[in-house]
This record gives sequence, C-alpha cells and structure tokens, in this order.
Amino acid sequence: MFNLLQVAESLGGAVEAVPQQEVMSFSLFEMAVKGGWLMLVLLALSIVAIYIFGKKWWMIRKASTVDKNFMNDIRDLIHDGKTKSAVTLCRKYDSPIARLVEKGIERIGRPLQDISIAVENTGNVEVARLEKGLPMLATVAGGAPMIGFLGTVMGMIQAFFNMAQAGSNIDITLLSGGIYTAMVTTVGGLIVGILAYFGYNFLTSKISDLVFMMESTTIDFMDILNGTEGREEEKQND
Repeated sequence: MFNLLQVAESLGGAVEAVPQQEVMSFSLFEMAVKGGWLMLVLLALSIVAIYIFGKKWWMIRKASTVDKNFMNDIRDLIHDGKTKSAVTLCRKYDSPIARLVEKGIERIGRPLQDISIAVENTGNVEVARLEKGLPMLATVAGGAPMIGFLGTVMGMIQAFFNMAQAGSNIDITLLSGGIYTAMVTTVGGLIVGILAYFGYNFLTSKISDLVFMMESTTIDFMDILNGTEGREEEKQND
C-alpha cells in the first residue's frame, strides 16, 4: 500500500520544482505604442470626435434653453401692438426659437403665407447650423473601425512576411508580434468608432427634439398672428 503522506510530499516537491512564470503586465500606453503609427491616426480621430461632440452638445444645450413664459410675453406684446418690444425680447435670447419668432415679427403686416415661409426658411437655416459638423462625426464613427481593420491586415502581412524570411527557423515570436499589432489597432479602431457612433446618435436625437420645439413654437406664433388678424377684422367691422 502506498503511504498517502509520502505521495503528498512527493507531489508537493514536484509542484515546487515547477518554475514560477512571471505575470506580465502592461499599461494602456504601452499597448497603444505597440499598435504602430496607425494608433496616431486613431488618436487624431478621437480628438476630433471629442471636440465636435463637446462643441455641438454645448450649442444644442444652449439653444434648447428658453424661458417658459417667452411665448406668453410675445403674445401679450403683439396683442398690445408693441412689436419693437417683442423684437427686443427675442434678441435677448440667443436661441433658434427666438430668432424664428423675431423673423416672423419683422414680417408682421404682410400676408400670413409670406410670414410662414420666412419663418420656415429661418428654421431650415438654424437646423443646418446645428447639424454642421455631424457628418464629420459620422465619418469618424465609420472610418475608425476601418482604419483598425487596416492595421489588422498590415500586422498579419508583417507576421507572415517575417515567417517567410525566417525559413525553417520559425519562432513563435515572429508570428505573435504581428498579431499583437493587429489586435491592438482593431481594438483602438472599434473603441473610437463606437464612441463616435453613440455620440452622433445622441446629438441627432437632441437636434430632433429641438426641431420639434421649433415647429411647436412656429405653430403657436402663427396662431398668435391669426388671433391678432381676427381682432383687427372685428374692429374694422365695428
């Protein structure tokens, strides 16, 4: 019979005889450096994406901030015939909604159809100004992963080229180096692309909400003018 104690001691000695492998650790910077020059391109794209997102987010946030009593004040001023005061109130708020109303007030006295067209054209200009830069963000969202895949292909080509040059003396490090570079660029491209993609969709949704507010304000403003026009007709009939 085997002595269990002796077996345990022998196993313990065998385990101790196995050399301890050092655990390799690396930072994100070191990993990025291994990706090669394409990582610099991805870094530039990420900076562009962050700049566009921050700038457009602040612009949309500022454009969406309007006093809740703005349209009520405009209604009272127009009903009292104080159009200059209404224009001054619009210029107090630096927002697309205020500029829409200002353009409509400046056209008071003309046919309602002309006023509606002027307000609509101003709205189109404001929306175009808000959307300026978003195509670049969409380009980053689609282009960054493609650049990452380009790095993957280049890394694999480099790995197989090194293997071909080595001939029969193939070392695993020749293949692992190229694959490492390939995987790093892929991860970097996907990270930049995903962030830009979510940022683009977020800004697009915010612009859609703002466009809805502008359309609602336009309807309210035209209702104010219709009410004013109706009062003037009643006065003339009296």
